[in-house]
Amino acid sequence: MAAPARGAAVLLTAVLLAGTAAACTGAGRAAQPPASSSSAVPSTGQPSPTDRSPHGVLLSAQLVLHDARRAEYTAVLGGQEARGALFWAPKTVLKYQADGEDRTLMVLDTSAYLGGDAESAARLGGPHWQKFSNGRIPYGDLIDRLSPVVAVAAAAAADDPLLVGEEKLLDTTVRHYRVTLGAARYAAAQTQLDPARRQALETALGPGDVVLDLWLDDGDQLVRLRRAAAAVDTVDYSEFGSSALSVQAPAEADTAPGTGASPPAFP
Repeated sequence: MAAPARGAAVLLTAVLLAGTAAACTGAGRAAQPPASSSSAVPSTGQPSPTDRSPHGVLLSAQLVLHDARRAEYTAVLGGQEARGALFWAPKTVLKYQADGEDRTLMVLDTSAYLGGDAESAARLGGPHWQKFSNGRIPYGDLIDRLSPVVAVAAAAAADDPLLVGEEKLLDTTVRHYRVTLGAARYAAAQTQLDPARRQALETALGPGDVVLDLWLDDGDQLVRLRRAAAAVDTVDYSEFGSSALSVQAPAEADTAPGTGASPPAFP
């Protein structure tokens, strides 16, 4: 079944280069018949943006994410609850606020800002934020755990995605898909990441299988993902593509320079 996964990746690249992301608009989806089975069904056939097999739907979800570029999220990462916003294009932007943690993390491309709380201001002697920038995107490990692009790319690379069935999630009817693949395959699917970051992702996932569950709405938007590997993560998404989502860098006057080559671990 490796051929369908490779076909999906090639087709996705061709579609994006040709500027046909409009296939993911409401008009494009209106002609697509809904999946009819509520039992686990292995994918068959060659995936394409109009193919409603599990492989085809995951490819469509990739195209939807390419168009959306941003979303709001709530997450439970290894037992730690958090919320914020994530932009994956045209540049990486993250806002992350862990429950029970007064500090906030913001990443804007290659700069990270950590703080925003009274304790940080006391430690820094006035400024509420500390800035870290070393020319690379910081906190890539955290971003890759939260990113819907990373999860859907891995799912589309799996040999045998399954449609588990239709379910109700937050009063919305969704389709639940599941894939199981090794950490190396999961990381190798991330062609948008550099080799060092793919290797870090593979290491973080651990030596066993990665079980990835995805819940998609009737527009092929990812509503929830659950990834069980070295840690169990659950991320819920909303406000895809919303122009109301915004993450702004703190004022320079309220920012102190970071120390050391890398920002501290967070959370």
